[in-house]
Amino acid sequence: MRSLFWRILATFWLAIALAAGLAVLLGQVLNQDAWILSRHPAVNRLAENWTRVYERQGPIAAQLALEEYRRRFRIDVQVLGETGHSVVRGTFPARSAAFEARQQNDERRLPWRRLSTDYTSPLTGETYLFIYRIPNQDLRDWQRENLIFPISALAIALVVLTGFSLLLTISITRPLDRLRSAVHDLGQTAYQQNSLARLAKRRDELGVLANDFNKMGARLQTLIGSQRQLLRDVSHELRSPLARLRVALALAERAGPREREAIWPRLAQECDRLEALIAEILELARLDAEPGASRPIDLLPMLEQLRDNATLLAPEQSIQVDAPERLELQGWPDMFERAVDNLLRNALRFNPAGEPIEIRARESGGWLTLSIRDHGPGVDEAHLAQLGEPFFRAPGQSANGHGLGLAIARRAIERHAGRLVLANHPEGGFVATLELPLTPAERG
Repeated sequence: MRSLFWRILATFWLAIALAAGLAVLLGQVLNQDAWILSRHPAVNRLAENWTRVYERQGPIAAQLALEEYRRRFRIDVQVLGETGHSVVRGTFPARSAAFEARQQNDERRLPWRRLSTDYTSPLTGETYLFIYRIPNQDLRDWQRENLIFPISALAIALVVLTGFSLLLTISITRPLDRLRSAVHDLGQTAYQQNSLARLAKRRDELGVLANDFNKMGARLQTLIGSQRQLLRDVSHELRSPLARLRVALALAERAGPREREAIWPRLAQECDRLEALIAEILELARLDAEPGASRPIDLLPMLEQLRDNATLLAPEQSIQVDAPERLELQGWPDMFERAVDNLLRNALRFNPAGEPIEIRARESGGWLTLSIRDHGPGVDEAHLAQLGEPFFRAPGQSANGHGLGLAIARRAIERHAGRLVLANHPEGGFVATLELPLTPAERG
C-alpha cells in the first residue's frame, strides 16, 4: 500500500540523506588539508609513488623525484622517517626555513601553506611523514578552479530538495483543496457524488478520507432528500384531516344543539386520526436520530409477546410462531420490536378470518431470516417496488392507514444493517421477509 506515511517518510529520508551528503562534501571543503591531499594533482598519490621509488631505486632516485615535483608543481616536499630524521635531503630551501622561524611558525603570515600526512609502505612496513609546502597563490588558483564541483553539488542538492518538497506539498495540498471544495459544495447542497471519485481511488490515507467523505455526502444527500420528501408528504397528508376538521367545525357553528352532539364524535375521530398520523411521522423521523448503544435482542420471547398483543386486538385471527428457542441478535430492541409489530399489524389488516398468519424465524450462516406471511389478496406486482415509501398505499385498499407502517419497518431494519423484502407469496397472500446479521449491527 502506497501509504502517505511511507511517502512522507521516504521524502524526508531522501532529504536527510542529501543533507548528510552535502554536509560531508562541505566538510571536505572546509577541512582543506584532507581536500587538498585527496584532490591536488601534485600531492595526490605522491606519498605512494615516492615510497615505491625510494624502496626500489634508492635515495638518489627519490631525491630526484622530489626535485622533479618541485620543478613541475612548485611544491616543496620533505620526508621524515620513523626516527624523525630526514630520509632524503628534500627540497626545502634554507631561506624558507629561516623565514618560517622568524615568523614564529604563524602559517597565516607565511607565503605558503604547510600540509603533512603519513604513509606506511605495504612492502617494508616503514612509515614516512611527508611535509608539503604549497605556495599560497598557486593554492588559491587551484582552489578557485576546483570550487566549481562543490558549488555545483550544492546547487543540485538544493534543486533536488526543492523538487521533492514541491512534490510532497502538491501531493498533500491538492487533495485537500478538492476536499475543501467538496465540503463547500456539500454546505451549499450542490455536492456531486463523483466529484471525489478520482481522489477516492488513491490507496493512501487521503483516498480513504475521500471515500469516507463520499459515503458521508451520499448519506447526507439521502437524508436531506428524504426529509424534503417527508415534509412534502406530511403537508399533503395533513391537509385531508385538517380540511375535514374545518368542515365539521363550520357545520357545528351553524347546526343546532342536537346536530352538534352528532358532530362532536366525528371531530373527536378526526383528532384521533390526526394524532395517530403525527405520532407515526415522529416515529419515522426518530429513526434517523442516533439510537445509542446496541443491546442483545432475545427473539422468541419478543415474537410471543407481539403475538399475544395482536390476539387481543384481533381475537378472530390465528397467529403461528415458529422460531428457535435460543436465537439472539444484536440491535435496538424498541426499534426492532416496532418494525415487526408494524409488519404484523399490516398482515392482520388484510388476512381473512380462519387463515393463520405465519411467523417463521431461521438462522443460517450468521444471518437471521424472519418472515411474516398472511393469506390476503397480496399486492399488484407493479406496486411492489413502491411499498415501504412514506405515505404510499397500494390502489384499491379500503383498510385504515397512512402508508407509514412499512416505511417505519423498512427504515428500522436498515438501521440494523439488514433489508426488508416485500413480495407476494407463491401460494397466495403476502409475505414480508427480514434479513439481518446476527453480529453487532452497523449503524448506518
